[in-house]
Amino acid sequence: MRLKRMWRTRQPIKVLHKKKEGFMVDRNIVSKLGFTPEELDSQVNELFGETENKLLLEAIEKKVDVLAPGNILSGRILQQIGNDVILEIGLKSEGVVDVSEFDDPQEIQPGNEIEVLIEEVDSGGLILLSKRKADRIRGWERIVSTKKEGDIVKGAVIRRIKGGLLVDIGVPVFLPASQVDIRKPGDISRFIGQTVECEILKIDTENKNIVVSRRKIIEKARAAGKEKLLAEIEVGKIRKGIVKNIADFGVFVDLGGLDGLLHISDLSWGRVSHPSEVVRLDEEIECVVIGVDKENEKVSLGLKQKTPSPWETIETRYPIGARTKGAVVNVMNYGIFVRLEEGVEGLVHISEMSWTKKINYPGDIYKVGDEVTVIILEVNREKQEISLGIKQLETNPWAVASQKYPAGTIVTVKITSLTNYGAFVEIEPGIDGLIHISDISWTKKYNHPGEALQKEQMVKCVVLEVDEEKQRISLGIKQLTEDPWVHAIPEKYLPGQIVKGTVTKITNFGVFVELEPDLEGLLHISEIADHKIDSPQDIVKPAQEVEVKILRVDSDSRKIGLSMRRVKWAEEDQKHSAEKSQPQPDSQPRKSDFDGLQIPPIDAPQEPEGNTEKTE
Repeated sequence: MRLKRMWRTRQPIKVLHKKKEGFMVDRNIVSKLGFTPEELDSQVNELFGETENKLLLEAIEKKVDVLAPGNILSGRILQQIGNDVILEIGLKSEGVVDVSEFDDPQEIQPGNEIEVLIEEVDSGGLILLSKRKADRIRGWERIVSTKKEGDIVKGAVIRRIKGGLLVDIGVPVFLPASQVDIRKPGDISRFIGQTVECEILKIDTENKNIVVSRRKIIEKARAAGKEKLLAEIEVGKIRKGIVKNIADFGVFVDLGGLDGLLHISDLSWGRVSHPSEVVRLDEEIECVVIGVDKENEKVSLGLKQKTPSPWETIETRYPIGARTKGAVVNVMNYGIFVRLEEGVEGLVHISEMSWTKKINYPGDIYKVGDEVTVIILEVNREKQEISLGIKQLETNPWAVASQKYPAGTIVTVKITSLTNYGAFVEIEPGIDGLIHISDISWTKKYNHPGEALQKEQMVKCVVLEVDEEKQRISLGIKQLTEDPWVHAIPEKYLPGQIVKGTVTKITNFGVFVELEPDLEGLLHISEIADHKIDSPQDIVKPAQEVEVKILRVDSDSRKIGLSMRRVKWAEEDQKHSAEKSQPQPDSQPRKSDFDGLQIPPIDAPQEPEGNTEKTE
């Protein structure tokens, strides 16, 4: 700006100015020379005839045309002042070019000649110039005059624009993203700053646009090399190639005319989460050809095959029972994977982590990167699998459980959880047992163990069985006392005996009657009354006290059969017996009075269980 102000305040030298009627003279200069107007006109007329005047007029018009905006002319660099580069452009005129117009700062050297375009001539005489615009115009003219569609050009990728890249080949040209490579190139921004070779697809002279293709060059080169490659490629040979694309499942490698697929499983003998962990785009690598399909033009490659498989001698290096160390490389719901060496991993299943501790998720104990000591449990070279164990580092507590807790041992345990079928208890840390719902009571039937037990409750029970293989201990509470069905109940409740009880439950097939706490008998619907009934509720109600007769006591099935109608029969028999025992008026009874009547003696056996009709 300082230079521009200087240019605007400078007084330009005015010599002749064209007017309609002819020429005029700068009167200040004339007065300094001491000429009168008449003398000056006379001198000019003597010096300039018709020919000279014509030449002078043409020169003035030429200068005016040269300084018109949009013209391109040559200039010589005089000096640089700040961000302004001063140029002499002829006819005693000077112009200004901004320093940013020079792509190479080394070009700014006094005396260097460059072409510039006149952008503006302001009222103060300052001439603004553009080197970049002049270069583009000249470059376009050069390209149009020397190149045609189909020709090969080289240029540097300047920047990314919508739909593709901008390439400088002397003028900016458009390289569409679809024409960058033969396959999807991913992020095309990686080409910025690179020099690329392209084929001209289209030249639009009207709009001054040029479209180029890098893909065309690659396709032609690949077509030439494909036939040669397929003729000489063989399985087992090592080939060099360039990584051209990386996918989740593998890598595409340009072998020079044909792409080969390097699957992720063939990158390394070890674990690879993504191919980008092993290779990079545009990296040159050596691969082993592991498969060739010439008919479909497909080639399979391997990188790990360059080195021997670590599984070939795996049994020798890791015998079963050996102790070794490794690093946790993956944690799953079912276990952890441990790397023993590069390319060799084993699985510690969740069931092989602890003898006694219940592990819900291995990640609660182990993290990726942890170093662990393991025992080799099984090796499968064909499947490339190794089973490992951690709990085997310690003595199995279940191996001595049967000796420590033989059947019949009385222990005090803590209830840890309740299920529909029983209660789990902790005998000691790591040793659990089960009290089945059927082993809680000899006589009472529970629908759920929670009716008799509570979580965290301490109870005394007896060991029934120890299964070391399945790691189970069966316990019972009722076994602490003798089974009442062996002696107590059969001796107390005799068939034919009449007892009292309370109705506890009514079903469609009969009534359950509690004879004493935790002891029930079944009063079948057929034994409630002599007449047929449709529902037991018509005769008895819950909590009602009833008098029943013991029909049978089955110790094996632990059931007591009851009858209510037979109680009435017994009452009638007793009443009838009492009446007959009283003295009669006639000393001798008549035979007709006893015809058909049988009176059993007092100590006669009770009526059979299966008899359901009253004896007449």
